[in-house]
Amino acid sequence: MTVAELVDAGPLAGAHMYGSGANPVHQVRIVDELGVFADVVPHTAVVLIGAAASGGWAVEMAMRRAWEQAAACVIAPSSALSSGSGEVLAERLGVTLIFVDGDPLVTAVEVASAASRPEAARTQLVARCATRIAEAGASARRVLGVLNAELPGTSVAFLDRYGTRLAGRAAAGVAEGGSASGGERVLVDMDLPDGLGRLVASGAVRSPGWPSVVRTVLGLAVAALSAWAAGERLVAGREFAVQEALAERLLAMPEALLDAAPPDTVPEQDVPGGVGAEAVPDAGPEMLPGAVGDVREALGRAAALGWAVRGPVSGFVVRPVGWQPDPAEHAMVRELLVGALGAVPVMRRGEGWAGWAELGPGALAVRLQECARLLPRAVAAGAGRQVERLGSVAESLLGAEAAAFTARAGAVARADRMGPAELLAALPAGVLRAPAEVVLGPLRAADKDGSLLATLAAVLDGGGALRAAERLGVHRNTVTTRLERVRAAGYDLEDPATRLALHLAVHVSR
Repeated sequence: MTVAELVDAGPLAGAHMYGSGANPVHQVRIVDELGVFADVVPHTAVVLIGAAASGGWAVEMAMRRAWEQAAACVIAPSSALSSGSGEVLAERLGVTLIFVDGDPLVTAVEVASAASRPEAARTQLVARCATRIAEAGASARRVLGVLNAELPGTSVAFLDRYGTRLAGRAAAGVAEGGSASGGERVLVDMDLPDGLGRLVASGAVRSPGWPSVVRTVLGLAVAALSAWAAGERLVAGREFAVQEALAERLLAMPEALLDAAPPDTVPEQDVPGGVGAEAVPDAGPEMLPGAVGDVREALGRAAALGWAVRGPVSGFVVRPVGWQPDPAEHAMVRELLVGALGAVPVMRRGEGWAGWAELGPGALAVRLQECARLLPRAVAAGAGRQVERLGSVAESLLGAEAAAFTARAGAVARADRMGPAELLAALPAGVLRAPAEVVLGPLRAADKDGSLLATLAAVLDGGGALRAAERLGVHRNTVTTRLERVRAAGYDLEDPATRLALHLAVHVSR
């Protein structure tokens, strides 16, 4: 074992170390006076006691002698800690200096045991981690608290599939290319099953065997995190209201808070028993630590359910046509939507249902069409445009809702393909019928054969007399003459407000 590994997770855990700790330890030698150094061999951990540990000057001399003998490190009692010259020597000579609070003789025995049987020491660490992870239960935050407490010198984070930190330390955030923040190296980057996310551990690689130990310990956490995710899915699947409330909660969160949740933005310190205080550096008053923690908790639950919480995503709306769903039918529609679209949130919206999916409008419309065919009762659906951020899903849902109202029973409409005719089709014709007849009254009085109304509709729909003539199969001059008769009936066709009123009224009348 290297000195660093003895400090990170061995008998020297918690000691004050100065130096890299990169040298391996093959044996231990207790030194009570400087003359004993003549018998010290390379890669020895020297434990100072008695006169050799009587003060700063003695420790400095021991450091020089340790360098001459190529010792692995020098271990001294905390009482010998001086003003800092020992630290300078550790850096200058390349010999690691360690100060321990306990009895150095006991420390010597423990270090000798670990150095002679490194695999046994590592196995003890793994066993201890297994016990504590089991005690933490199915809680992502408590499990990550155990990992960070038991793997000193290593930062561990639980990231969702988008790279957002759900639990653990921000220092474990990974940059592109496999490097970690702060110049540390990634020790382990482990994908979790079922697309749940990743466990990432980073730190200085001070021991050849340490990454293997970290991977083994992280592997112990996989079952607990999978159980946590399964529990979240079970609760949401059993209680439609729970899942619906979570989806609404995500949609209501400000984008600034959603952006504050990525791995390297919100540092997190671990305290005994789990995750402790959080702080948001350089954040405004609206981005309080508690609010960011609330965002991370909601994102964590959504990740456990498999929902898309990063773009691109598209909203969808499904509405019943000619029937009122009861609670049992709400559950049935939700199950069919999840079956057709995958793991998606489903909320009640008006008399129908809404949500978002990690699909483009085209693919989403195809899946919604399949779902509509499976439902025993008629529905119409709309697919919203694709948006890049979760904060823009509400806008996509508005488009999906408009598209759903234009779609006939059993059909799916796309918001990104809606033209003027589709928008007009979404208007409540029953409410507008009486006002439309008032607007068209003078025209109907002058239009004996209906040709004026048909010509006006063709001009307003087509955008000009030429297209209207082609659509009606008449000469352009005929269209122009009919428009003059419309003007003579009292309509100013150059006025945008008049044209809009006429277009609405013509549409409703048809």
